[in-house]
Amino acid sequence: MANFLRKLVDNDKHELKRFEAIADRVEALAEEYSAMSDEELQGNTPKFKERLKNGETLDDILVEAFATVREGAKRVLGLYPFKVQIIGGISLHEGNISEMMTGEGKTLTATMPVYLNALEGQGVHVVTVNEYLSTRDATEMGQLYNWLGLSVGLNLNSKSPDEKREAYQADITYSTNSELGFDYLRDNMVVYKDQMVQRPLNYAVIDEVDSILIDEARTPLIISGQAFQGSGDYLRADRFVKSLVADTTDPKATDEENGDYKIDWPTKTISLTNQGIKKAEKNFGLNNLYDIENASLVHHIDQALRANYIMLNDIDYVVQDGEVMIVDSFTGRVMEGRRYSDGLHQAIEAKEGVKIQEENKTQATITYQNYFRMYKKLSGMTGTAKTEEEEFREIYNMQVITIPTNRPLARVDQPDLLYPTLDSKFAAVVKEIKARHDVGQPMLIGTVAIESSERLSHLLDQEGIPHAVLNAKNHFKEAEIVMNAGQRGAVTIATNMAGRGTDIKLGPGVKELGGLAVIGTERHESRRIDNQLRGRSGRQGDPGETRFYLSLEDDLMKRFGSEKVKSFLDRISNNDDDKVIESRLITRQVEGAQKRVEGNNYDTRKQTLQYDDVMRTQREIIYGERMHVIDEQESLKDVLLGMVNRTISHQVDLYTQGNKDTWNIDALYDFVISSITSEEKAKQLDLGSMTPEEMKEALNKLASENYNEKQDMLSDASQMLEFEKVVILRVVDERWTDHIDAMDQLRQSIGLRGYGQLNPLVEYQEAGYQMFEEMVANIEFDATRLFMKAQIRQNIRR
Repeated sequence: MANFLRKLVDNDKHELKRFEAIADRVEALAEEYSAMSDEELQGNTPKFKERLKNGETLDDILVEAFATVREGAKRVLGLYPFKVQIIGGISLHEGNISEMMTGEGKTLTATMPVYLNALEGQGVHVVTVNEYLSTRDATEMGQLYNWLGLSVGLNLNSKSPDEKREAYQADITYSTNSELGFDYLRDNMVVYKDQMVQRPLNYAVIDEVDSILIDEARTPLIISGQAFQGSGDYLRADRFVKSLVADTTDPKATDEENGDYKIDWPTKTISLTNQGIKKAEKNFGLNNLYDIENASLVHHIDQALRANYIMLNDIDYVVQDGEVMIVDSFTGRVMEGRRYSDGLHQAIEAKEGVKIQEENKTQATITYQNYFRMYKKLSGMTGTAKTEEEEFREIYNMQVITIPTNRPLARVDQPDLLYPTLDSKFAAVVKEIKARHDVGQPMLIGTVAIESSERLSHLLDQEGIPHAVLNAKNHFKEAEIVMNAGQRGAVTIATNMAGRGTDIKLGPGVKELGGLAVIGTERHESRRIDNQLRGRSGRQGDPGETRFYLSLEDDLMKRFGSEKVKSFLDRISNNDDDKVIESRLITRQVEGAQKRVEGNNYDTRKQTLQYDDVMRTQREIIYGERMHVIDEQESLKDVLLGMVNRTISHQVDLYTQGNKDTWNIDALYDFVISSITSEEKAKQLDLGSMTPEEMKEALNKLASENYNEKQDMLSDASQMLEFEKVVILRVVDERWTDHIDAMDQLRQSIGLRGYGQLNPLVEYQEAGYQMFEEMVANIEFDATRLFMKAQIRQNIRR
C-alpha cells in the first residue's frame, strides 16, 4: 500500500513538472502576443482551425492557443491567468481532474482547454451544478470566446427543442449535468432524427466534478410516464403504520413489549417485528401478510414505515406550498422536480397529508456515471477531489492532479472541539460567534441539516446578532448571500455546500481582523464536504481560520463514533455539560469514522455502477437499433422480414417439439392466422404433412407475399418506409419501457438470492440477459403481428 501511495505521489510530481515546462513555453510567448493588434490575435482562431484540418493535433497548437486565450482574457475580461492556472488548464486538456483551492480562479483556468478543444468544431460542454452558474459563466466567459471568434450556447431547462438544438450546435455549450443527461434520454425517445438536440458527446469540462461524479453518482436520471395506482393504498398503509409502537430495544423484554417495528440506524433500514406482522394481519383481515397476492400491500407498508420513521421533515425533505420537495443531503438544496421512486414519495405525501400525486412508470433512465463515461474525453475541476482519487481513477479513468496555489495558504485550521451534548455545543458556538461579531470579523457557519441552521438562527436572534440563513428553503438567494459573507460584521449560516462556485471576497478592513472565520457545527460523513466548507476561507493567500464544534449527540458520532472517545469524555467530564475536549486525537478519530463511511459509500456506488452496466449494454443495443431505424432512407424490408423470419422459426420450433404425435399443429395455425395472413390463406396450407423446415419455408413465403401486397397498396416507397418505422418504433418503445420496469423490480428483489449463497450481481446479470433475450423475441413477435395484420393506410405518420 505504501509503495502504491508513493507511486501516486511521484506520478503527481512528474506530471506537474511536465505541465510546468509547457506552461513556461506559454509564458515565454507573453510579450510577442501582447504586441499583437486585436485583429491579429483574433486572426489566430481561423489559423488554428486550418492547421488542425491539415493534420496537426491539439497538442501541436496547445502552447500558441493557450497564449492566445491568455492575452484575450487580459483584453476582454481584465484578467490574466497565472502560471498555476495555465498548469491547471493543461491538466484539464489531458483529461485529468485539476484540484484547485477555492479562489484560485477555476472558471478562468477552464477557458484555455475549452478554447483549444472547441477549435476542432465537435463541441465542448462546460458542466455546472446549477443554472445560475451556467448562465453566469456563459455570459462572462462567453464574451472572451465570442471575441476570439467562437460561438457559445446556453442550455437551460426552460428552452424549447429548437433553442436547445441551437445551443448544442455552438462551439461551446454551458449546461447543468441533469439537463445534459435528460436531453440524451429524450434524444433516444424521438421518432424523427431532426427532433434530436445533441451532437455526439465529445469533450466535457465538469466544474465541481466531485459533486457531480461522486455525490450524484447514484442518482438515476429518470423520464417517466404515468402508471395507474390509486391513492387509497397509500392512505390505508399510512393510517396503519401511524398506529404502530416503536421497538424499545430492551433485550430482556418479551416480543410483545418490544414494539411493532425495528430500525437499524447505520443502514437506515426498518422492518416489522413479529408483533407488527400480527397487527397488520389483523388490521387488513389476512391469514398471512407475506402471501404472494399481498405483495403490493407489503410494499406499501414498507414504504409507509420508511416515510414515517426514517425520512425526516426539514432534513430529508421539506413541505412547500402543499408539495413534498426532496432536500439534497450534500448541498442542502431543494431538488426541483425530483421525486423519490418506487412509491416512497407518495408514502411521504400520505404521511404529511398533502395531495398524493400519481406514481410514474419509467420510460428511460441512466446514471450520471454511465452518461459521462460516454464522452470521448472528460475532465473536471474542484477544490476537493484527492480523498476520492481511487474512485475517479477506477470508474472514470481520470487522474487527480493537485495544482499548487498561486500564493501560500495563510489559513489556520484549528483542532476540533468535542462537547458532551448538543445543547452545550450550540451554547459554545453562539459564544464564539458573539465574541468574533463584537470585533466585526465576518463568519460563515456551516450546518449539516436545515434543522440545525434554524436552531442556531433562533439562538442568534435571542442574542440580537443579525445574520443571514442560507438553506434549502431560500436557495434562490444563494449566490448573493454567499458573495456578501466576507463583508465586515457579516454572519452567514449555510448548509454545508451552499454557494459552491461562488467566490467569497473579503470586504475592506477584514484582513486585519483575521479574515473570514469558518465554524462547522458538525462533521459531514464525507471529509471532502468538510474540506469544501474550510476552503471558503483563505482564498488567494488571505488570512482565515476554521474550526469544527462536535458533540457526542451528533449523527456521525452516534452512528460511527468510537467507544474510546465516549469513555474518554465520560472520565474527564464528571457529568459537567460544559466540559470540552480540544485534541488532535478527536479529529483523527472523527476522520477515521468518516473514512469508514466513505468506504461504504464508494462500495455502494461501485455496486450501483456494476448493476447499471448491465442496463448500459442493453440500452446501447436498443438505442443503436432505434437510431438505425430512424436513420434509414431506403427500406426496412430486410429488418422487418428478418424479424418475421425469426418469429416464424421460433413458433414452429415451439409447436413441433418431440415426435410428430406430440406436435401442436392447431396452435401453429392459430399463430399463422393471428399474426401472418388471413384464415383463408392459412387453411390452404397442409402444415400437418410438412417437416418443420418445410413449414418455415412455406410460412416465410406467405409473409413475403403479404409484404409485397402491402407495398403495392401504397402509392410510393416513402409511405411504406414510414409505415415500417411506425410499427417498429411503437413496438420497441412499449417493450423497452416494460423491460426497464421489470429490470428495476428484479434489481429490488435480487438481494434475497444472497441468502441462498448466490452472488446477487451474477444472478442479476444472468437473469437480466435472459429477460433481454425475451424482450427482443417479444419485440419481433409484436412487430410481426402488427405489420402483417395491420390495415395499410396512406399518409401514415409516426
